[in-house]
Amino acid sequence: MNKPAIVAALLTLATATAAAAVDTENGQKVFKKCQACHEVGPDAKTKVGPILNNIFGRTAGTQADFVSKYSKAMIDAGAGGLMWTEETVEHYIEKPKDFVAKNKMAFVGLKKEEDREDVIAYLLQFSPDYTPAE
Repeated sequence: MNKPAIVAALLTLATATAAAAVDTENGQKVFKKCQACHEVGPDAKTKVGPILNNIFGRTAGTQADFVSKYSKAMIDAGAGGLMWTEETVEHYIEKPKDFVAKNKMAFVGLKKEEDREDVIAYLLQFSPDYTPAE
């Protein structure tokens, strides 16, 4: 086997391993920590926090049924260009108050990277039109 073929095989294996490591079932379990304030899915309703359907690709502070309830900090973050992607959601749910200072979300965050990745994988199921930037 030549070097390019070996590199290609290793990259394919690494990608498959990374994809397999994400666990949407665990993400659904971890999301229960979020359900006091957020809902997701076809019957989701606005609660203390916005509905998280179609969160990915959305500008921060713009969920239609929640616009009047966002903090000024979140609205300003969106006006400044904050878009919810896998990366920005991961940073936000790790430490919400550090990522968008003075936002209203009281949640302390998810400390485990694996839990954050799994919650993101779970939530991505509810953003069917989202296409990550390359």
